[in-house]
Amino acid sequence: MIQITQSGKEIAGASQVILFSAEDVNKNFSTNEFTNSDLKLIQEGKEKMDFVKKGSVFTFAIFSEQSDEALRVIGSTIQLQIAKTVSTLQLLGVESAVLPLAEGVILSNYQFLKYCSDRNEQVFKLSTLQFPQEVASKTISELENSCKVVYWSRDMVNEPVSYLTAEKLSEEIVEAGINAGFSVNVLEKSQIEALKMGGLLGVNRGSMDPPTFTIATYCHPEAVNEKPIVLVGKGVVYDTGGLSLKPTPGSMDCMKSDMAGAAAVAGAIYLAALQQLKINLVVLIPATDNRPGMDAYTPGDILTMHNGSTVEVLNTDAEGRLILADALAYSAKYDPEIVIDAATLTGAAVRAIGTHASVIMGNAADSYFNELEKAGNAVHERVVRFPFWDEYLTEMKSPIADLKNIGSGNAGMITAGKFLEHFVKAPYIHMDVAGPTWLDAKDSYRSKGGTGAGVRLLYQFLKNKSN
Repeated sequence: MIQITQSGKEIAGASQVILFSAEDVNKNFSTNEFTNSDLKLIQEGKEKMDFVKKGSVFTFAIFSEQSDEALRVIGSTIQLQIAKTVSTLQLLGVESAVLPLAEGVILSNYQFLKYCSDRNEQVFKLSTLQFPQEVASKTISELENSCKVVYWSRDMVNEPVSYLTAEKLSEEIVEAGINAGFSVNVLEKSQIEALKMGGLLGVNRGSMDPPTFTIATYCHPEAVNEKPIVLVGKGVVYDTGGLSLKPTPGSMDCMKSDMAGAAAVAGAIYLAALQQLKINLVVLIPATDNRPGMDAYTPGDILTMHNGSTVEVLNTDAEGRLILADALAYSAKYDPEIVIDAATLTGAAVRAIGTHASVIMGNAADSYFNELEKAGNAVHERVVRFPFWDEYLTEMKSPIADLKNIGSGNAGMITAGKFLEHFVKAPYIHMDVAGPTWLDAKDSYRSKGGTGAGVRLLYQFLKNKSN
């Protein structure tokens, strides 16, 4: 990741971003590079960014009174312009605009080159970002930690299953816990069997690799919530669809991303611990791959879940809800204030609202939804609330078991949520993050492949709760 420094001194040979406020322009502020008329064009919105280039050095002028998201996008544009030629970027000017712009630069500078033999040639030259002294060190540290964890989450999603098995995902979370100071307990297959987690064990039957159930806990001594917030993440490290096999083009080829919900909730506790939020937090991650080999579970099977409920399997590609159901039932152990899950659960969510937001629904009080929406708007990881009427559960009733794992096909993102609600005793919010957590093409500072979506949203939600 980009190294962050802080100084009031200019760096010889560094490119610069100068953030001008309206007041600067009104004072006839000018530089050697930009005239007053240039700056007035920026102020009037005719240009959101302008730059001059002398040799290999760029100087960017930006009108600072723009939204945080506009500044993040501008930061991404700047990174694209200079990443391969400039090693150091110096930020100068208005404090309130520096942080979001820097966030756009840093998140755009992410690369996943681990498996590229020519990675030394591909790697971006941009390696240092210098903040002005006026910006509080505490806020710079928070931004640095946030981007570090988003990078980590992206790496987890981008790793192939040849590396990131369920066991390896758990090991990565253990290492994150050591780094940040939160506790991690990984339950192995025999322990999962003792807990009678029939959903997780059923999905895992077709795999050569064992499942894991990862329990991460963080509780600040001055936590504002006595009852914990429980986050649950879907950890399907690869999804073939099982015996209900997916077609490869445009479907199975990106299914290493089916654990993006797990990466989001693990990232949230990672960042909360790094920032020492005054919060009581538990994260639960059931993990396995879903394959058609070995003794694979079949359509028609009936599974008995951790809470004793029975589920008729009609489609083995609706596996995420089966492993989540066990984890959601297990959450009752903590008597939580609220349970929130994050899962790449349905294509229906993507078809409904695309990749620009996550679908949310549940039975929690409106205040929790409002807080989640507020957090999403602040970091531009937006959420859209869907209805959660009991009529949607009717489709999930089975004539030979308590539930079945698919509905009629209509409103599939909601029927899946109602299925999951059956296993939760606490107030509950379901987040279907299938859209924003994986992109087929780069979108500004949101990388191609794993985007790390969900980390900043959940962290902001937790941060607001802890204040």
